[in-house]
Amino acid sequence: MRIILLGNAGAGKSTLAGRLIAREPAERLSLDAVAFAGGSAQRRPLQESLEEVRRWIAQRQSWIIEGCYADIIEPLLVHCDELLFLNPGIEACVAHCRARPWEPEKFGSPQQQDANLENLIQWVRSYSERTDEYGLARHRALFDASEGAKREFRHPGEYDAL
Repeated sequence: MRIILLGNAGAGKSTLAGRLIAREPAERLSLDAVAFAGGSAQRRPLQESLEEVRRWIAQRQSWIIEGCYADIIEPLLVHCDELLFLNPGIEACVAHCRARPWEPEKFGSPQQQDANLENLIQWVRSYSERTDEYGLARHRALFDASEGAKREFRHPGEYDAL
C-alpha cells in the first residue's frame, strides 16, 4: 500500500489514514512535518521538503502520505499506488476541525490548539477561493491531471468503503 491522501484541513485525511493503517499496517507521514522547519510558521524551501519525503519513501515499502500541499504531492505521485482526494465540502471540514482531538505533534497544549481554532476555521472556509497550493483549484487541477489510480470522495461516509 502506497497511498497519498489530498484535501483541505479537516477533510478527514488523518482519520482515514489511521483507519487504513489499522486494516493494513503501513507507516504514515503528515506533510505538515516536512513542510515547516522546527515548528516555525515559515515554509521550508520546497526542494528540502521533497528531499526529506523521498528519503522517507525510500526507507519504507508500505506507506500513507497525507496533506494539503499540492506542490509537495505533485512530484511524489509517481511513487504512489493511488491518490485519494478527500473533498467533503467546507462545512464537513469545519465540523471535523471543531471535533478534532488535541494534536500534541502540532500544539504544546490543548489550550494552544483551541486558541488557533478560529484561525484554522477561517482558513478552511477560504478553500474554494484560494489559488495557492492549499486551495481547491490547485487540488482539483492536480487530481484531474493525475494519470495514475485515483478516487475522489465527496462525503465522509464514502471513506468507509475503503
